[in-house]
Amino acid sequence: MEPQQIREGYLVKKGTVLNSWKAVWVVLSEDGLEFYKKKTDSSPKGMIPLKTATLTSPCQDFNKRTLVFKITSEKKQDHFFQASHVEERELWVKDIKRAITCLQGGKKFARRSTRRSIRLPDQVNLAELYTLMRDQDDGVRELKLEQEHRVFNHCFTGATVIEWLISKNKARNRPEAHMLAAGLMNEGFLQPASDQSKEAAESEEQTAFLDKTEALYYFADSGFFCEGYSSDEDVLLKEEFRGNIVKQGCLLKQGHRRKNWKVRKFILRDDPAYMHYYDPTKGDDPLGSIHLRGSVITAVEFVPDAKKYDVDGNLFEIITSEETHYFFQAATAEERKDWIKAIQAVSKSGK
Repeated sequence: MEPQQIREGYLVKKGTVLNSWKAVWVVLSEDGLEFYKKKTDSSPKGMIPLKTATLTSPCQDFNKRTLVFKITSEKKQDHFFQASHVEERELWVKDIKRAITCLQGGKKFARRSTRRSIRLPDQVNLAELYTLMRDQDDGVRELKLEQEHRVFNHCFTGATVIEWLISKNKARNRPEAHMLAAGLMNEGFLQPASDQSKEAAESEEQTAFLDKTEALYYFADSGFFCEGYSSDEDVLLKEEFRGNIVKQGCLLKQGHRRKNWKVRKFILRDDPAYMHYYDPTKGDDPLGSIHLRGSVITAVEFVPDAKKYDVDGNLFEIITSEETHYFFQAATAEERKDWIKAIQAVSKSGK
């Protein structure tokens, strides 16, 4: 009987021989993880059997790379994968862990709820706690804070996090709140923003989370950015990043000049309505941005030159108000529908 396919999508993988990171198409089944150079390839570049594998998440072997998890195979070979955002990493990690547990126990893979009691420290679900913290009405408020001639947007202090955890009965006392905050930071949900919080995070101490008003932090999936006192032009550029993140993930995008197709990470923001795209294998600087206000977004069945690059199906197009055309391919019909719906909503409401 064919093994059940559990999850598939784009992840960034570190080369096993060279140290380069590349976007690959990954397919998780009940007994292994296959990775392909392109989604359309019929044979995988490699396969990691899961029966004797171990999974490490978060994996902090790479300082500059967050959202990495590691699978170690029976032959003690390490495979490193990087997701494009926190929720995506959590979904992959949860399913891979479940697949490993089922294989080792001789059971059939079945999804089950991960909801656990949040009262007991040993049973805290950090992903669930993070969702509560992000709640617009009842969570930790994101502020614009000024420090050392710099303005930190969409952030909050370490003391605020500790006080929120205690006031919402997620921790019984300050030491317990410290443990939870450190856990959230180790998992990559919270990121250090200011010099003081960065220094603490890089120190050897396990509880490197600072319960201070000078130590600034931000949510991994927020619109955080830091700006110095600079020219009006810089401030105008930063305006693009002020909106809340509505959706993010990887899509194939057609290049403007060479018409070739590459995997890009996209972050969709509202008010102002922008979609920034990034090389998923590199840092945080975008390759470009698409201003969405007044744009037209439609599903298309055909894109010139696409078949030449083996790209077919689940295509969509954005035509901006300046009449620039952008073409994309989603991994599935469902994903295409979700992206179109999200972009259309933002393009109508955003500045």
